[in-house]
Amino acid sequence: MNNEEALVYEENDVIDLRDLFAFLLSKIWIIILVSILAGAIGFAYSSLVMPLKFESYTTMYVKNVNQNRVARDENLNLNDINASKSLVNTYIAVLNSNAVMDEIGEELLKLYKEEDLAYVFPIKDGKVSTSALKKSFAMSAVNDTEVMKISCTTLNPEVSAYMCNIMADIAPGFLIRIVGAGSVEVIDVAKANNDPVSPDIKKNTAIALAAGFVLACGVLFLMFMLDNTVKDSDVIAKKYNKAFLGEVQNVGDEKKKKRKGSHNSARTLLTDSSVPFGVVESYKSIRSNVLFTLSTSDNNVIAVSSPNPGEGKSTTAANLAVAFAQTGAKVLLIDADMRKPVQHKTFDVKNKDGLSTLIIKRSEAADSIKKNVVKGLDVLPAGPIPPNPSELLASEKFASIIEDLSKQYDYVVMDTPPINVVSDAMVIKDCIGGILMVLKYAVTTEEEVADCMKQIEIAGANVLGFVLNDITAHYGKSYYNYKYKYKKYGYYGAYGYYGNSDKKDKDDSDDENMTNISSALTN
Repeated sequence: MNNEEALVYEENDVIDLRDLFAFLLSKIWIIILVSILAGAIGFAYSSLVMPLKFESYTTMYVKNVNQNRVARDENLNLNDINASKSLVNTYIAVLNSNAVMDEIGEELLKLYKEEDLAYVFPIKDGKVSTSALKKSFAMSAVNDTEVMKISCTTLNPEVSAYMCNIMADIAPGFLIRIVGAGSVEVIDVAKANNDPVSPDIKKNTAIALAAGFVLACGVLFLMFMLDNTVKDSDVIAKKYNKAFLGEVQNVGDEKKKKRKGSHNSARTLLTDSSVPFGVVESYKSIRSNVLFTLSTSDNNVIAVSSPNPGEGKSTTAANLAVAFAQTGAKVLLIDADMRKPVQHKTFDVKNKDGLSTLIIKRSEAADSIKKNVVKGLDVLPAGPIPPNPSELLASEKFASIIEDLSKQYDYVVMDTPPINVVSDAMVIKDCIGGILMVLKYAVTTEEEVADCMKQIEIAGANVLGFVLNDITAHYGKSYYNYKYKYKKYGYYGAYGYYGNSDKKDKDDSDDENMTNISSALTN
């Protein structure tokens, strides 16, 4: 790998934050939907599934003096207070012991029937679960003082209050017997609190919303990082040291167009008045770049292909041929994709005779070529689908036909099959000046481009350059560059288009200039 290729790979490894933000913004409806769904699940789970829990508490004051000591008229010094604070942690550890919990369990069984208490705590062999009792208690020092707070949370408010009071009753005896120092005095007696402390529906819903948002963004970020589709044609052009010929904006929802019933609506031609001005300018820019690229070759035959089906090669070939014809040149469009021909549908011409019948000498060129389908443009459809397209394209007869036709026309544009699917485009390499490679934005992967270019390199074919098709406003650097380019050079009017008279004058001027360039190159 040379230094230039290494630089390209290094550029690819850098995350473009603008692209990432635009990608996430384009999927904002997914993020919102997932967040709302997660929030709804959190709300429903908290409201309908999670049991209500009730909390009661009691507080006790920890003394570092003997209970028998009468200290009413004696002042406690700072050492006594600090010693009391330090005893709090010791007392908490003692009160969390299994022995204390077992005694609390026994007292509960005296107050409640076993079947009633089983709703609150697991009971086995007539004994309340020690671990469940421990989990229900929470003990801590109040604001780092010598006051200890003991709270209990259960499914029953009365049980919570009883457990706190039982703890307050048995605590002094346990502490004196085990610790042997200090004492505790109850400050607050626990009372039943009928207001549930759990679940916190608002909090749980907010957490679920946030979790859904983070999950959606995380998955989309992972998709973005793993996405190896082509979104920047400059990177591909630099990687393979080939020209970048242009970009074409997406012109609408093809599925909607197909549902309208028009057989050629999915392949919009430049002659269609509904085509946006920016798209027209894109094809004119591609036409200009192809002319300059082709000027180094004596061959005026241009093959249009793509790595895979459905990437827009046929539409690009048709519109490139129309764009050439608009310069006043005499242009022939050949549908050499005899496996899945579409150009006869695009231009609404008959496909009874075409390239296949011409090669096997079952028709003459005059009968097979459809004249002047667009001013200056003739079309040679594929004809009936043969069983051996590759053999026909590799035949001497095909080469002879292309040589004769290239002399009759200023430019010959050939729609060829996808390179990664079949080898048809490779067998005609000696008949063409080069291949215009069409890539579909955010669909064609870098691996597919690499496989395609490898086959071209092995075959020794010439690539004129790349066209990035179907640029959308969803995300990516290429679209923003595309839009900025036209805005920068004044192609946008108040609503993004010129007025009809201004646009016509501009188009006529461009076509006249291209006619002069075309004549100079062909001569």
